[in-house]
Amino acid sequence: MTARWTSGDVPGQQGRLAVVSGANTGLGFETARVLAARGASVVLAVRDAEKGKAAAARIAGTAPGANVTVQPLDLASLESIRAAAGELRARHPRIDLLVNNAGVMFPPRQTTPDGFELQLGTNHLGHFALTGLLLEQMLPVPGSRVVTVSSTAHRIRARINFDDLQSERSYSRVAAYSQSKLANLMFTYELHRRLWHGMRATIAVAAHPGLAGTELTRNSPAIAAFFYARVSQKAAMGALPVLRAATDPGVLGGQYYGPGGLFGARGYPKLAKSSGQSHDTAIQRRLWAVSEELTGVTFPV
Repeated sequence: MTARWTSGDVPGQQGRLAVVSGANTGLGFETARVLAARGASVVLAVRDAEKGKAAAARIAGTAPGANVTVQPLDLASLESIRAAAGELRARHPRIDLLVNNAGVMFPPRQTTPDGFELQLGTNHLGHFALTGLLLEQMLPVPGSRVVTVSSTAHRIRARINFDDLQSERSYSRVAAYSQSKLANLMFTYELHRRLWHGMRATIAVAAHPGLAGTELTRNSPAIAAFFYARVSQKAAMGALPVLRAATDPGVLGGQYYGPGGLFGARGYPKLAKSSGQSHDTAIQRRLWAVSEELTGVTFPV
């Protein structure tokens, strides 16, 4: 393997079925594009089906013969997640790869139809529910992976605030986003442990894109957006850690990948370290139990 891991290092994906959330733009689009170009059948799981169809057409234009389909999915709605998961299970008896990529960042305080704070509800609880509802399609599949996209923000003002999980008493855009990204990591580590103890074929891995220029930053304060525009890398580079976590044969369950440059902001993907807090098994287990209770989704592991 080269020192600079690139999309050219993605092994052939023929015969594999990948579901990528938020795949009509940014990191999700770039991830889906490369997977399709390498031979995978890719499902673009997106909130806006028309944008998904346009993305599928763009991928087909760059990768002739690519097998790309669109699945409507609104991760802010448990009803939508259950409907989408049911359709995916009916259509695909086998899923090799689930990339939990979609997300929202720094919106004004909003709640989902189920009453969850929007960032926690979409970024963590939505993907928690989707994974739980699709996992049985993955468990018998050798080499199957659940890849969840976190962020370096999991270190910034981040904690799982069980006393005010939905930010009802106090709301900070940054703290709520950081909580959701810390939750992504804790979910990955707890899922990895459950899969490992159950001696399952599936592994759980996390990744982060560093500072990547995508539509996710649209709600950032002006000064942050100005900074982002000057230091961020392109979405195609930001997607490389996700692609490595998803396809590199050397990846192990419970690992975390991100850009190898200064502070993990830019560069080619390497193993990354997450915060000490993210490895707190007691908080991981408590968050898992709370997430099952809030979503009504229990896992087969």
